Amino acid sequence: MTVWMVTGILIITLVLLITERLPVDLTAIGVMVVLMVTGILSPLEAVAGFANPAVITVGAMFLISKSMIRTGAVGFIGETVIHLSRGKPKVAMILALLIVALASAFINNTPVVVLFIPIIMSLSCEYDLSPSKLLIPVSYASVLAGTCTLIGTSTNLIVSDLSLMYGYGKLSMFELTSLGVPIAILGIGFIYFAAPWFMPGHATPVCEIEDSEHRRYLAEFEVPADSPMVGRDPQQTLTEKSPFFEVFEIIRKSHIIYPWRERVKVAPGDVLLVKGSANEILDILREGLVDLPHLEQDLHFVPGDKKSVILELIIPPQSTLLGERLLESTLHGAHDIHIIAVKRRTVHYSEQKIRELQIGVGDILLVQCHQDELEELRRNPDFIVVEDVHHEIIHKKKAPIAGLIFAALILFASTGLADIMVCALAGAFLMILTGCLPLREAYRAMQANVLILIVGTIALGTAMDKSGTAKFYAQEFISLLKSFGPVAILAGLLVFTSLSTQLLSNNATAVLLMPIAVSVALELGVNPKPFIIAVCFGASACFATPVGYQTNLLVYGPGGYRFSDYLKLGVPLNLIVLIMGTIFIPLIWPL
Repeated sequence: MTVWMVTGILIITLVLLITERLPVDLTAIGVMVVLMVTGILSPLEAVAGFANPAVITVGAMFLISKSMIRTGAVGFIGETVIHLSRGKPKVAMILALLIVALASAFINNTPVVVLFIPIIMSLSCEYDLSPSKLLIPVSYASVLAGTCTLIGTSTNLIVSDLSLMYGYGKLSMFELTSLGVPIAILGIGFIYFAAPWFMPGHATPVCEIEDSEHRRYLAEFEVPADSPMVGRDPQQTLTEKSPFFEVFEIIRKSHIIYPWRERVKVAPGDVLLVKGSANEILDILREGLVDLPHLEQDLHFVPGDKKSVILELIIPPQSTLLGERLLESTLHGAHDIHIIAVKRRTVHYSEQKIRELQIGVGDILLVQCHQDELEELRRNPDFIVVEDVHHEIIHKKKAPIAGLIFAALILFASTGLADIMVCALAGAFLMILTGCLPLREAYRAMQANVLILIVGTIALGTAMDKSGTAKFYAQEFISLLKSFGPVAILAGLLVFTSLSTQLLSNNATAVLLMPIAVSVALELGVNPKPFIIAVCFGASACFATPVGYQTNLLVYGPGGYRFSDYLKLGVPLNLIVLIMGTIFIPLIWPL
């Protein structure tokens, strides 16, 4: 009975994590509550994940990664080397891939990609390159390189501590390197040659607002009483200004009218839900045909205005604005910052009004602000300013200190002089103490939702182990493949883990499948270590969907990608990891 209760909780958890009907951290807390209330776990067992070394280590590494980015210990070098490409796309790509890979082998992947988005956008503007040719490759390079060392991704740290918990010892700093590096080299080589052929060639989104048809924003226009649009067909009037402008809805008092279904004339006070490029939106506002209904004061879009600038702001995964309603957010209320329009990473433009939109990862906000606000915006970690030049916002004086602390962490952890958790905590403490990372930014960098998700999934993993659920499914899994031998079962685990991580986070996938992997090995009577390693590599093989990994989702909006764009490179990369893992894991870690 308990097995089926845990299975039910597992299925509900997977559905909630995949659909995100609830925030992932709330889902994780709910899992712990249900496991305690049903008596499957004691209260102490349910919350034991908060004291798990993996959670503490991952949290500390978030702070260290943020310190390395903030001081420019990595980013300034990366930007300088990329600019040495002198506008040659192939040189720019290989430099970007190699620098991102090198950084991601030792620093959490997400901040590395966050750092490179504005660099690539700036490079694309300067040399007329397509950022969509580079952004997915950069994300994939960071994921590939993250499997090369213990601290390259939080997943490796989690698997290492779970391995210790199950009695099979921790992974050493470079234990994964012998397989991770060949996979990364092969994968990056494939990306370098395949990306120019298979990635879309979208234009650069913001180069002095010289955008093109594909770059479309959702905006709301209010028609004033004296507008020339009154009494005219809205679609016809706006397409006279631009043939690509689209009108989705007309909101007239309490009624919603769809102009593509019925003919309608514009009336004073109508609110138009439209989609168009930044240039198109600004041109219509400058002509005085419409106003922005959600502004409390008049905006003047005068060409050549030196006192105000138009910017794109990309919402990163760690932003505190996530989940806020756009027009109720702290950004909208900020002095002299005005939201003009929004580009969503989803395709549903016509079902929501601007006022009802909730800010999500990868959303791109088109805003106008005063020149004096630029520096504050650049320093704000809640969004990425696309036009920004990274070396203007980093604190280079602290870079040598941050580099020294990080080098000491690597030295002590790799030589075994200190435990990785001790090194990470000491490194985070020293980063804050020396001013490389202010305490206020440290709290922002912690990514509590990720840590709570890990804690919740650890509790579920414990329940699967304690109740015998993991053993039950391990036996079922073995029965399907037992006639093919242990290597085939290892390959099957790799495939199953890789498929799971396309929908779930890689951390959740690793925690949920670890007890099954260990149970499978014990049932076969073989060494569990190869199966533990398979979970590491399988959980990080998340290339085929934008939701498989945070960095994939982060480049979705800036690159103007479609879901299918991830399959073009993602499926071959998944196959590379699966084939290499199946062949070499049993050789390096004997069964």
